[in-house]
Amino acid sequence: MRQAGGLTLARGVSFWFLAVLLGLFLFAASAPSPLYGIYAKLWQFSSTTLTAIYAVYAAGALGALLVTGRLSDHVGRRPIVLFALLIQVGGMVAFIAADGVGSLYLGRVLQGTATGIASGAISAWLVDLEPEDRPRLGSLLTGIALLAGLGSGAFVSSLLVQYAADPLRFVYWLLVGAYTVCLVATLFIPDVVQRVPGAVRSLRPQVGVPAVARQQFVATSPSLVAVWALAGLYLSLGPALAITLVGSGNQVVGGAVILALAGSGAITSALVRSIDPRTLVLCSSVMVIAGVGATLVAVLSDSSVGLYAGSVVAGIGLGAAFSGIVRSLGPLALPDQRGALFGAIYIVVYVAISVPTIAAGVASSHYGLRDTTYAYGAVVMALAAATFVAVLRRAAGEPVS
Repeated sequence: MRQAGGLTLARGVSFWFLAVLLGLFLFAASAPSPLYGIYAKLWQFSSTTLTAIYAVYAAGALGALLVTGRLSDHVGRRPIVLFALLIQVGGMVAFIAADGVGSLYLGRVLQGTATGIASGAISAWLVDLEPEDRPRLGSLLTGIALLAGLGSGAFVSSLLVQYAADPLRFVYWLLVGAYTVCLVATLFIPDVVQRVPGAVRSLRPQVGVPAVARQQFVATSPSLVAVWALAGLYLSLGPALAITLVGSGNQVVGGAVILALAGSGAITSALVRSIDPRTLVLCSSVMVIAGVGATLVAVLSDSSVGLYAGSVVAGIGLGAAFSGIVRSLGPLALPDQRGALFGAIYIVVYVAISVPTIAAGVASSHYGLRDTTYAYGAVVMALAAATFVAVLRRAAGEPVS
């Protein structure tokens, strides 16, 4: 597809626009979080239903990644991102018009599908357009954008829910406006991928990790699972825990705990860009264990300060680990393989962030919020410890069983 009217935005401008766009998709992913409590009271549904609403988002994202993860390598990045933006606008409209649980299911599945379609293509596009004198910057910004989007989406939405005149709809109207602007701007972004045969064949669901990146992908997957299971812990249980420990019904309290985790992760990703990826994964495993441990102690001792402090420490581990993993993988693939590689990365991310979260939602309705948090946190700490041992043994040249 040619740029509208033959005009093209400068490569540098396009690069930074794509980073913001990726963040906007994740912003919308966490924006409904502060509203779920209101929806549950308004339409009288249980925590099990809430878990199912979360599940359809994950199902939409995973399905889209499996089917379209390699498509942008064949037809170009732009048509895939434009298609995702149209679906995302549809999801926002479904939330605006919501009059029951069915609308929430529709909005979330559209959101998940759009994010699944867009995330791999935008991440690959960032690497395509990164400055020649700053290799790996595209991969670095991928990690920053994801975390910054998740954290700011939950926090800004909580502010609007608490203080805006139309709390159920205002954030979605803002996002409709933002995505409409992005739809137009995307028409002018240079797309360097040439059309190649095999587009229809690429729709066959499979994880397409290029051979050159396969060994590194397998080695870093346990860490990827650990840190995004951590994110799932906070997205699913964090706001409720914060509101309980602070003893306030103010929705900003819940949004702030997600911001503490994801915001510190985004900042860390930017600060550690020059550190060796293997070192990052090792150090981040220790930080995750320390942060989750501090969080569990805070829950046990009813300390709201401890909860936020633990969230920041855990977020530092999350940001460092994801930065190291994406930076080590992104540059390995050729331009016509990048969509497939990033699609595979996001499949692992969404499985890690969704399956444990869904399990936690079901468990909390049977065993309570605190006991579920203890069990979930222990599993995340065990995963982080296993990652530390595996990476350390690989560095020493020992076989990992």
